[in-house]
Amino acid sequence: GLHVDLSITGCSDSDGEKMYSLDGEEKWFADFINHRGVYPQPSFIDHISYVEGVYDNAVAQQQVCKSNLKKRRVGMKDIPLEN
Repeated sequence: GLHVDLSITGCSDSDGEKMYSLDGEEKWFADFINHRGVYPQPSFIDHISYVEGVYDNAVAQQQVCKSNLKKRRVGMKDIPLEN
């Protein structure tokens, strides 16, 4: 059957998120506080892992996300809330 593979990247001024899931089950997420990737998989399944560097890539994506967030704030600064 069909599977749902999902990747989420998000940020704010003070926080960030990077997560991968398959069929609604979280496979990996970036723990930016402890500076590591986490595999929240139960012990009874074969371990699924990503290539080396996936955490470093998530950190780099956070920098891009925060840079884009700043640019959007500047670009939308003078746009009225209502047309």
